[in-house]
Amino acid sequence: MVDELLAQIDSGQVQITGEGGLIPGLIKLALERGLKAELTDHLGYEKGDPAGRELPNARNGSSPKTVACEAGPVQLNIPRDRDGTFTPRLVPKGSRRLGGLDDIIISLYAGGMTLRDIQHHLASTIGTDLSHETISKICDEVLDAVDEWQNRPLEALYPVIYLDALVVKVKDGAHVRNKHAHIAIGVDMAGIKHVLGIWIQAEEGAKFWAGVCANLANRGVKDVLIVCCDGLTGFPEAIEATWPLATV
Repeated sequence: MVDELLAQIDSGQVQITGEGGLIPGLIKLALERGLKAELTDHLGYEKGDPAGRELPNARNGSSPKTVACEAGPVQLNIPRDRDGTFTPRLVPKGSRRLGGLDDIIISLYAGGMTLRDIQHHLASTIGTDLSHETISKICDEVLDAVDEWQNRPLEALYPVIYLDALVVKVKDGAHVRNKHAHIAIGVDMAGIKHVLGIWIQAEEGAKFWAGVCANLANRGVKDVLIVCCDGLTGFPEAIEATWPLATV
């Protein structure tokens, strides 16, 4: 069944990478939050703050830009200022690739990095001329976007849930290592497939899968009829504890 799902992903029924895919969409969400935080720091006031009316510079919409990453093209809306003095560091002017930020962001979504990890990476990637406060603000906005996606509510019933894994690059100290990111894909009553979550875990086991099932249940999944997986250790026990009527 997992092989069939992978074939469906390849045929475009569930698009993970490429134009319009899940991963580029997640990267776009996080980067645009970070870019807005950069502009806020540049202007010196939050959007909607009345104090900004007394300052000479202001927000001035956005301009489209497409950047490349390993997962596919990411279509961004780059915020602008009225005076044209804003120079973003997350996505510098003239750049056409993300330079490793995509891997870091996906690791964040999958729970594979800490706040300290992302702060250190941003400081080394986008330059030390940005203050610690600015980098912290960018991190906070990116993490807010990640948290919203990770904890978004789900439907009460998915007739089928598939589990599979993909390899992502995760910064581990001074090294970048390949780790498996486990993906849960739910099929709703209309037959539409949705990526429910992504998790990074060094070792699989009943405790890990019980946590995954608990996460899905806490976000609203009350019942699953069929769960398709590929010999994942400890998963049948986790399923039975959470959705006792499901068939694995």
